[in-house]
Amino acid sequence: MSRIGRLPVVIPTGVKVQMQGGVFSAQGPKGAHSERIHPDMSVAVTDKDVRVTRPSEATKHKSLHGLSRTLIANSIKGVSEGFQKKLEIRGVGYKAEVRGKALVLSLGYSHQINFDVPTGIDVAIDKQTHITVTGVDRQLVGQVAANIRRLRKPDPYKQKGVRYTGEQLKKKAGKTGAK
Repeated sequence: MSRIGRLPVVIPTGVKVQMQGGVFSAQGPKGAHSERIHPDMSVAVTDKDVRVTRPSEATKHKSLHGLSRTLIANSIKGVSEGFQKKLEIRGVGYKAEVRGKALVLSLGYSHQINFDVPTGIDVAIDKQTHITVTGVDRQLVGQVAANIRRLRKPDPYKQKGVRYTGEQLKKKAGKTGAK
């Protein structure tokens, strides 16, 4: 058995789950999320937990077993607690602000960058240099944070740009003058 796939996913109080037509859906205090589960995997929903079983010991089924269980666990955690990624902006004059449903970034270019925030994602700004991306879908939160970071990746020489909070960069030495 898959070590991850065989573990049951505990359903916290206040979360409603159901499996219908190959789609697992969860509703909780943070919102609702649904995830399509591979048709080979069988999902058993009880009052307290969710269990995933596989039909055979084939390599494909072994890998789908752990994946399906993790997708279900992420859906349940997302609707009960939510997910978040924190970014920080470093550089003179670099800042961010929220205007309506768009994130406006000044990242040292000759123009401001308007980043449209997708539905289901909330963006909060603290002190104009700290961005918090939150939502119920773990994959979407991570992708939005990566897209924001991609707008101005951290420079290894001057350490300027958008980075994840706590991300350590290797500082490179610049050119040395000829003697």
